[in-house]
Amino acid sequence: MANSYFTLEHEGQSKVTEKMSRFLGFAVTVTDPEEAKAVIRDYRNRYHDARHLCWAYTIGEERELWQLNDNGEPSGTAGKPILGQINSLDLTNVLVMVVRYFGGIKLGTSGLTVAYRTAAREALEDGGKVLHQRKEELAFTFPYVAMNDVMKIVKSHPAVTVREQQFDNTCSMRIAVELNALEEVRTRLSSTDGITF
Repeated sequence: MANSYFTLEHEGQSKVTEKMSRFLGFAVTVTDPEEAKAVIRDYRNRYHDARHLCWAYTIGEERELWQLNDNGEPSGTAGKPILGQINSLDLTNVLVMVVRYFGGIKLGTSGLTVAYRTAAREALEDGGKVLHQRKEELAFTFPYVAMNDVMKIVKSHPAVTVREQQFDNTCSMRIAVELNALEEVRTRLSSTDGITF
């Protein structure tokens, strides 16, 4: 498992014309299959007059969830090349849709594949890429007297995000730590008196 993954920086769009057929590409961030389905429904309504709306998505830090759809185009000519572009850019949590307005001239399977691939690629490139560090959560308790030491460690490390904290005689905290800094942070916290993971 890698310590990082890429997602879209922002929504991307593209427009490709091939033998009078227009292909409109859209790349959007999604975090679960239900959200992806809702976005697809929304775009189907927006572009109800189009002949086809083909799509593919990958979701999860390991890109473990994925799906594609040719929406009536010959099998393998639309969804597969769209997914191929997502994978070649190493992106996740992304949905790419390509809307096709038929121009009256048949493109053949290779022409369709190239057009869908190009529209997907250009939409993804337009959306940009941002790197995310994987994080793991640490939960621990500590006595109130150790508060300053704990806060010094947590606040001084840019790889740490506080998710939950509770201060009392016995304090508790849940933090997310980037994987590449996990051992260092755990070691520094372990050296604090009274800390329990």
